[in-house]
Amino acid sequence: MTLQSIVQILASGLLMGLIYALIAVGLSLIFGLMDVVNFAHGEFLMLAMYASFGLVALTALDPIVLMPVIAAVLFTVGALAYVGVVRLAMRARANLGMVQIFATFGLAIVIRGVSQLLFTPDYRNVPNVWLGGRTIPVGGIYLPVPQLAGGLVSILAFLGLWLLITRTDFGKALEATREDAGAVALVGIDKNRVFTIGWGLGAALVGIAGAILSIFYYIHPDVGLPFALIAYVTVALGGFGSVFGALAAGLLVGLVEAMTATILPPSLKSIGIYGLYLLVVFVRPRGLFGSL
Repeated sequence: MTLQSIVQILASGLLMGLIYALIAVGLSLIFGLMDVVNFAHGEFLMLAMYASFGLVALTALDPIVLMPVIAAVLFTVGALAYVGVVRLAMRARANLGMVQIFATFGLAIVIRGVSQLLFTPDYRNVPNVWLGGRTIPVGGIYLPVPQLAGGLVSILAFLGLWLLITRTDFGKALEATREDAGAVALVGIDKNRVFTIGWGLGAALVGIAGAILSIFYYIHPDVGLPFALIAYVTVALGGFGSVFGALAAGLLVGLVEAMTATILPPSLKSIGIYGLYLLVVFVRPRGLFGSL
């Protein structure tokens, strides 16, 4: 294997890792805020990809242009999921953790079933996208333009999230609620409002990822499942509730996946990811950057 091949593998892994990190950070944000694992996260991604497909068919605009609209649609979906399902589940007086798990798991089943009913299980793709199938040669390395755009969007999204958390009043309220959801009421912060916006924000981030994926990935009702599994592993590797951990772990997962696909048949590329996950679980159960 030549040096050029190694650099190509590393570049491809890093670009996909940034997209994995963008998918995972919304999951990590919600867990850090409420200690709730959203088992409908993959279905949110699937809805974002279908929203991209439908909006492109309706407007003839590119998913890159429609990304803010898709993020807004998913923000609404996430906020409604909290108000209509999760908030009610949190009122349980016994087995609260199990109730929350089954509530979001049931929501995932409902979303997937309705999607199969409305859209059929057929595979679809967004036609005539600006970036589809293009590459940029850099010193003998070929960078796929859709993944490159996705990586840049992911970096901008993480930067925007960092600015939101560290430089705004809502970010301070978000961090205060993460620290002690019960005590924030004493200073006039409505935790349900923060939870609603937090769920909306987490879904909006996965909506951005869905818009990017729709450029180069097939769309079908089960498309969110493999990405959701990778997102769960990424969050666990980085540390539950750690935004920076999601970014670092996403990059690591992308690199491991790319190297595994080079050594083993591509159909077995996930072995490296889950092997790394088991190693981290045994050595550092709280994740690389977690504090649990």
